Amino acid sequence: MKRADRKGYPSDVSDEEWSFAAPYLTLMDVTAPQRKYELRDMFDALRWMARAGA
Repeated sequence: MKRADRKGYPSDVSDEEWSFAAPYLTLMDVTAPQRKYELRDMFDALRWMARAGA
């Protein structure tokens, strides 16, 4: 699901936070398989899990 296809949540990472974190998370080799889910959505999910204690 593309990011534009889903509604945002108040807990989602802001554009400013994402611009800080993205360079560290996108160090993937060009020849690596492509991701199934948007990296930003996965980052939001991990932040939620850490905050909720899931």
